[in-house]
This record gives sequence, C-alpha cells and structure tokens, in this order.
Amino acid sequence: MVGASMAKRKPKVPKQPPPKECCSCFIFLFKFIYRAPAAVFFLCLIYLWSSSTTIISGNIVHVCVSSRKLNYHYCLSAGKTQPKFEIPIPVINHSSIYLHTLDKSSNIPLPLSLPLYHGNGSTSPSQPTVNGKKVRETAEVIGAESDPIIMRNGENKDREEEVVNAKKEVEEQMRLHRSWNSDKKQAGCEGRGVYVYNLPSKFNFDLIGQCRDMVTWMDFCKYLKNEAMGEPIPKFGNGWYQTHQHSLEPIFHQRVMKHACRVYNEDEAKLFYIPFYGGLDILRWHFKNVSSDVKDTLSLELITWLRKQRSWTKNSGKDHVIVLGKFSWDFRRKDRSWGTRFLEIDQMKNPVKLLIERQPWQPNDIGIPHPTYFHPSSDDDIMAWQWKIISSHRKQLVSFAGAARPGQAESIRSILIKQCSSSSENGNQCRFVDCSLGGCDQPEPVIELFMESEFCLQPPGDSPTRKSLFDSLISGCIPVLFDPFTAYYQYPWHLPEDHGKYSVFVDQEEVRGMKVNVVDTLKKISKEKRDDMRRFIVYELLPGLVYGDSHAKFEMFEDAFSITMTNLMERVTKLKSKV
Repeated sequence: MVGASMAKRKPKVPKQPPPKECCSCFIFLFKFIYRAPAAVFFLCLIYLWSSSTTIISGNIVHVCVSSRKLNYHYCLSAGKTQPKFEIPIPVINHSSIYLHTLDKSSNIPLPLSLPLYHGNGSTSPSQPTVNGKKVRETAEVIGAESDPIIMRNGENKDREEEVVNAKKEVEEQMRLHRSWNSDKKQAGCEGRGVYVYNLPSKFNFDLIGQCRDMVTWMDFCKYLKNEAMGEPIPKFGNGWYQTHQHSLEPIFHQRVMKHACRVYNEDEAKLFYIPFYGGLDILRWHFKNVSSDVKDTLSLELITWLRKQRSWTKNSGKDHVIVLGKFSWDFRRKDRSWGTRFLEIDQMKNPVKLLIERQPWQPNDIGIPHPTYFHPSSDDDIMAWQWKIISSHRKQLVSFAGAARPGQAESIRSILIKQCSSSSENGNQCRFVDCSLGGCDQPEPVIELFMESEFCLQPPGDSPTRKSLFDSLISGCIPVLFDPFTAYYQYPWHLPEDHGKYSVFVDQEEVRGMKVNVVDTLKKISKEKRDDMRRFIVYELLPGLVYGDSHAKFEMFEDAFSITMTNLMERVTKLKSKV
C-alpha cells in the first residue's frame, strides 16, 4: 500500500499568476516564520551540546545536561551491559583542573586549596584558602569553557611564601593528629566507655534497604551482604570478600556495636559515636533528578535530632565522632550539583570526622584507610596471609591497574601507561591492566597482579586518594605515589611519617614534563632495598590497614578499627584534660 500510494502522481495544479509587488513583503515574512522553528530547534541543539557532558562508563553512556537555574543535572543513560562500579560524575565545562604549584623547598606539588578534581572528588572554592583566609592563586586558569591552560609564576616571592605557609598548615595538622597516637595497648574499659546513639533507622539501616535502587545499572545490594563486606572470595582463603570502597560506614558500625567498651548509659561514656550512613545517603541521590534541598534533607534532620540530645549539647559535639565512607569533598557542596553540604553546617565543625579522604584544611577531618577485600577474624588469618605474600614470586617489576583520564588535562595516567607499555616490550618490566575494558571488574585478578609485582603505580584518579593504594600494600606491592595528598597528608594514624619506609615518591610535575621515566627510575632501586621495604609493609603496616570482621578477636595485632578507636580515646582524654 505504501509503495502504491507513493507511485501515484499528484494532479497538476495550474500555475498561479505571479504575486503582485505589494504582497512580496508578506510572502517573505511568511517564509521566515515557516522556517523559524527549524532554526530555533538547531540553536537549542547547539546550546544543549555546549552545556552537556557525555560520560561513558563501561558500555553505558550517560548524557548529562547542566542547568544553572535548577542547579543540577538531567542525565539520560543508555546501555545493556553492567560495567564495573565506578561512579561517573559530570565533568564541568568539559575540563578537569588540578590547581597547584610546586614547592621548591621539598619539590612536592602542593594544592593551595581543595584539589579541583572533577570526578568522584569535587571542585574547590573559587578562591583558595589557608586556615580560613583567602590567598592569591598561584595558577591562572584560562579558557574555562574548553581545555584549561595553566599558567604558573614561580618567581613571585609573595606567592612562594603563601605556598610555604600552606604546606606548614597541613603539616602542622598532621603533627597534631599524630600527637593523639597511643603507643600503649589499652587494657580494660575504665574511663573508656563508648556510647552508640540509637538513631532512627532512616539514618542508617533504611538506607541499606534502598540498595537495589542506588545505582541505575546494577544491584548494589551484593556489596552490602555479610555486614557490608560483600560476597566471599574463596580463592584467597578466610576473610576475603568483594568489599566496595564506599562500604566503610556499616562495616565500622558493626564493629562499634560489639566493642568491648561499649556502654549503654551516656553518663558513663567518654566517646559518642553517631552511626549515620552519610555516604550511602549521597549515593542514593547521585543519579536521580532531585534538587539540592532533597539531597540535604536527611543531614539537616540529623542535626535537628542531635541538638535535642543532652550529651551533644554538653560539649557541643567535641567528644563525638562520625564515620563517613566517601570523600570529604562530597559532603562540602558549594558551587556544584552533587553531594550534600553536611560538613559545611556549623554544628558539624566540632565532631571528629573519620573519612577515607580528608579535606586538607580541616583539623577535625582525619583520614582512615579505605576498606580492602581482606577482613580477618583472628591472628592466624593475618599471619597466614603475611606468609603467603612475603613468599610470593614477584615476576614483574612494575604494574598499573587503572584507566586513562583523557578528559582530565592535568592527569599523568596516559603518560604512565605509555611508559609502562614501552618497557613491557623488553621483558616483564611493567604490566598494565586496563580497567576501562573490564580488567578490574573482579578483585581476584587485581590482587594477583599486585602479588606478582615489586612496585604498583598509584597516580591520582578522580580524587587524590585510591583504594588501590591499600590493596597494593596488603598484597606486598610497594606503592609508587605521585601526589602527597594520596597518602602522606591523609592517614596519620595508620601510615608512618617516614614515607620512604613503605613508598616511592615521583613528582608528577616531572612526569608531566617528560623529565623522568618512572620504570627506569624504579629499576635503579636495589633488590635489598625492595625486600626491606616489603618486610616493613607486610609485618609492620599490614595488620593495621585491614578491618577485621565484626567477630574479630586479635591478641597479637591491632587492626585499622582498633587503632582508630584507641587514638580517638587518646584525643578525647587530652582534650578533656585541657578543660
């Protein structure tokens, strides 16, 4: 029928006489109005493209359109397969900037304010601050609507002085945090009571109940099985689970609930624990088209609830602690759409915030390790794993499990991948596993890669810190760091001040400027030196980097949870002694 109808000829219409001259203007106007919708539609397409971001995660494509008026993104997703779970976040203005300068005294790049990571991290304020005071930027960003051009001026003495002061500020905070380290193993619970608030379930357990809808393309519930440790990994033995990097809040909560010094009378408590799953609260809204007010609702309700508690008002929350399983920037929303402003609320300045990534300028932000896949329940579990990795055959010098960041102008990952690939042609010197192709979907191949490597490259990704750093350490692989904020300015209670004992630092500016080949640099480190570093990592650090399961009982070791709780008690004791 369609073919037949198309074959029919339309009857000829007799030609009309040419229009009179007086009507020509109306005909022109008619043609313009007739074609205007197409032109408007075309202009709208241009506008949407200029204000949108296309993100590809595995085989899923997210197209997000930014709306300044509504202050959030509309996202459309397309795809059939399930990629590995990394939360893609819209890249603002198609650019990615890490604003920093080079401190010549230590040859370490030092951000003057929050790193401008556009990804799982966050953007920094428009004006850098040190200890709450505005300072001049040492880098000027040109071309905000396209790839940025970074202009640096290292000759300005005032600016160099500001960098030195900024570095002193961060190092002073780290010294303060380390002063709360308790060398003695606490015996007994007298004067060390821990009170766990019985929050309404909407602040914690109800969020776990929403796991099926948290991520649009996958079922997040599998990561919250077994008290949020995930599904077991039998291949590696006892205590191994597919733990997600943002599962720390329920894992820590389970341990506190069974802490030997838990008290049920708040008058007997020295430390108060707030079991709020703020990271899961952020995650549940991340891909939903909701306003900032909706994202902040639960945080504000928690503040209202806390202000009604006598124990909170007694010391204005100074003896309270909260664990948050995402990055500090995610709770400090300012000029962006994702996250909440939970930690920007005045009432949250006094409590200690334990985070997998701290904000460098906040003294009450303390970094604690990302949860790894290993959750031992006894000393025997730890010793069995120590023996396994110390005797593991390291058949390649260097490895890197990650993906390039083509949308981040300042990322050094592509350079590292190229150096690794080039060196691999000359033997087992460097092996690259491309996570963008699904090579890191399961933990087993990643852990095995680290167990077979002498050094593991750990460049910044979507934020300065990496869960992979801790996965490499518990696998006996010496991490190679390129940014001091990846570890050195993050974890004062779990990593030593002498960074050379467990890591190698290569300045990312040197890599970016093609002044150093990382693989060639690592070749120069002797086997004796490598073995010494590995023994320190395996026997001194490893037990304190893993979170035991909720039934864990250790006689010889302190795990990450025990170290954290002991030092929190020390902090509260010292603060109260000053009052």
